[in-house]
Amino acid sequence: MSLTVADLTRGVMTEFQEKLRQQHEESMHRELEALLNTANKPEAEISRKDFDGFKKIFHRFLQVKGPSVDWAKINRPPEDSIQPYEKIKAKGLPDNVSASLNKLAVVKLNGGLGTSMGCKGPKSLISVRNENTFLDLTVQQIEHLNKTFNADVPLVLMNSFNTDDDTKKILQKYKHHRVNIHTFNQSRYPRINKESLLPIAKNMAVSGENAEAWYPPGHGDIYASFSNCGLLDKLIAEGKEYIFVSNIDNLGATVDLFILHHLMSQPADRRCEFIMEVTDKTRADVKGGTLIQYDDHLRLLEIAQVPKAHVDEFKSVTKFKIFNTNNLWISLPAIKRLHEKNAMDLEIIVNPKTLDGGLNVIQLETAVGAAIKSFNNAMGVNVPRSRFLPVKTSSDLLLVMSNLYSLDAGSLTMSKRREFPTTPHVKLGSSFTKVQDFLTRFESIPDMLELDHLTVSGDVTFGKNVSLKGTVIIIANHGDRIDIPAGAMLENKIVSGNLRILDH
Repeated sequence: MSLTVADLTRGVMTEFQEKLRQQHEESMHRELEALLNTANKPEAEISRKDFDGFKKIFHRFLQVKGPSVDWAKINRPPEDSIQPYEKIKAKGLPDNVSASLNKLAVVKLNGGLGTSMGCKGPKSLISVRNENTFLDLTVQQIEHLNKTFNADVPLVLMNSFNTDDDTKKILQKYKHHRVNIHTFNQSRYPRINKESLLPIAKNMAVSGENAEAWYPPGHGDIYASFSNCGLLDKLIAEGKEYIFVSNIDNLGATVDLFILHHLMSQPADRRCEFIMEVTDKTRADVKGGTLIQYDDHLRLLEIAQVPKAHVDEFKSVTKFKIFNTNNLWISLPAIKRLHEKNAMDLEIIVNPKTLDGGLNVIQLETAVGAAIKSFNNAMGVNVPRSRFLPVKTSSDLLLVMSNLYSLDAGSLTMSKRREFPTTPHVKLGSSFTKVQDFLTRFESIPDMLELDHLTVSGDVTFGKNVSLKGTVIIIANHGDRIDIPAGAMLENKIVSGNLRILDH
């Protein structure tokens, strides 16, 4: 058997690629050392841990090329691996709920800024209902649990370098609430130049010319940073067995006692180490990650991992019927075991960005749910849509501020007066993007109990006590303005043109 030229070139290529990889890695390590030398000692110690994590992800990034899944190996998850919530609920609750609660800690992902909604500072400090912020509502929910069941469920906030200072200042106000609050910081990784694959940072500073040089590496970083900061060991020592993790802007992510009981009631040898709450996909959720069976494991498939030719198939509501809400229940001892063995192997999400000056950079990120494949007896629970109520835009904000929801002890529930359980489809135009602008355009939030669909575009304002029903479309063309008068009732109406109401 003789070698062909193609074989030889292949061999040379891989050797060449291997050398190139080593060069990239050596250059990266040199640059990171140089950056650490610009920091003071305590800062350098924290950053060294961050950089160790970054080196691992960078090494894996250089190894893997192209989409990280082989489409032909994707299967639907087996029936019993995603349980309907009704089945879990049918088991009822234990006699001693507080014993279960005392083994739980609640973790909220609090690394994001409110920039997409035109707000400065952490997103969790935006007011969403009756002057309450996301953080206020979270604290109220957990305090209510602790009082009702005489339990001690702590709240843990995973901050980023973007949100940590502002969040800590605010935490003073919860001193006298019945909830212990811990914080830890997710890592700070360097953005890398897309061409040279080297950090764009000049030193370890976070401001000035370096303001855009760093990023928090996605919520998959929770496992490493939670372990590194010592909080994982502290909670285990306090007898905590599970964490309930969710995004702080998901107002539906409250502690569910039935799911908690399901976890606590499993036999010791078949302990479920990871539950992902999923819910049925609608047309609005086509980009959400989904659960698949892959190499005999449940696995989270994100849109970023899908080969281009299969993106439409991924978005289909028929093949992949559910998506990940990012409400996760994870065993603490299992996190410790997997982290110590370095056995997580989270898929890398390569997130390209163009900075203000036009420089192309990449961020290497991971997702917390991607670890599901590494945990024993992992499963999905198909929960009602009400457990997924994220506030990403001012359109979402309008829904949660309206009479569609009632607020009780920090939890939002769909109003009993709403005839059908689905939320209306709301699309507000660019004049409403920033929260400040949004608030000035509504004298009061309209009655939306009977609304199905609302589209608003252009320069539109709403007077007091407006009522919207059925399908309402309001379009003010460029240069026009529409003022919906106080007390107006719009049912199945299209409003366009110009409608000015002036005080005299």
